[in-house]
Amino acid sequence: MDIFSLPLNIIIGNIISFFASIALIISCIVNDKREAYKFQVIEALILTVSSAFFLSWTGILTMLIAAARNYLVMNEKLTSKLAIMFIIITLIICPIINTMGLIGLLPMIGIIQLTICNYYLKTIKWIKVAFIVNVLIYAVYFIGIYDIVSCLTQVITAIIGFISLFKLIKDEK
Repeated sequence: MDIFSLPLNIIIGNIISFFASIALIISCIVNDKREAYKFQVIEALILTVSSAFFLSWTGILTMLIAAARNYLVMNEKLTSKLAIMFIIITLIICPIINTMGLIGLLPMIGIIQLTICNYYLKTIKWIKVAFIVNVLIYAVYFIGIYDIVSCLTQVITAIIGFISLFKLIKDEK
């Protein structure tokens, strides 16, 4: 049996994605900005590995950028120059390495959206809104690469994110 067969890759990728899913859900539940980003870093690093099994080169690049960016945000080190650098790298390299058509461009859109939001948004409420939009973009992408676990997790995470956001808004009043 060929260990690099696509069906086996899809199964392995989904198993790895399950662990990333746990980190993503935790990041949407916590109400501390630093903790939320810590779990986003963990999720992105795990999804980097699963992206290799799905043969998603744009996924690998954008997840590595997401991990680096979220680490910088977590430590309050994301400068405008670094944010612009991440966006430029994404805009130049992703279209070159994309082998999946429009689906392969969704990680590019997602990483740019969240990079801009990470730089400008400073309150947990707006960070949660940005996470929700981002997980919905990625839900479409993940279904396109057969990462069923991540797609379902993105949808569940969006629901959990909405609930957490509404609770946060209610508690602010």
